[in-house]
Amino acid sequence: MKISRAALIAAVALAVLSAGFVPMATRGGATNAGLFGPAVAWAQNFGDRVVSGTVVNAKSEPVSGATVFLENEKTKTIRSFDSDAEGHFNFAQVDMTQDFDLWAEKGKLKSATRVVSSWDARTKWVAELKLK
Repeated sequence: MKISRAALIAAVALAVLSAGFVPMATRGGATNAGLFGPAVAWAQNFGDRVVSGTVVNAKSEPVSGATVFLENEKTKTIRSFDSDAEGHFNFAQVDMTQDFDLWAEKGKLKSATRVVSSWDARTKWVAELKLK
């Protein structure tokens, strides 16, 4: 039994696609090695990140002495940091495999809560927290 080249190519393509393989995604115009392969995640979010930023008032002026909270959504543990004279805050060694809520308070004023997501691959996460 002789199989034509076109039939062989079609059979191989069907086998590859039915096995759950997809064409490789491109990133920045370059393809990963090979034409076909399993879908891959570009960023593996393991390790730590730095979460930092500035606390500002309604006029976007820096607020010193505001308390910034970083709460682990799973364990509910909270870390805090008081903003410096320029309104800056900084949390080092924030686990990239966990989700966190981030907000600031000073007196009766509170910022909106921001989510630092484990899906976010940035190792330096910067936010502006506006007190209202």
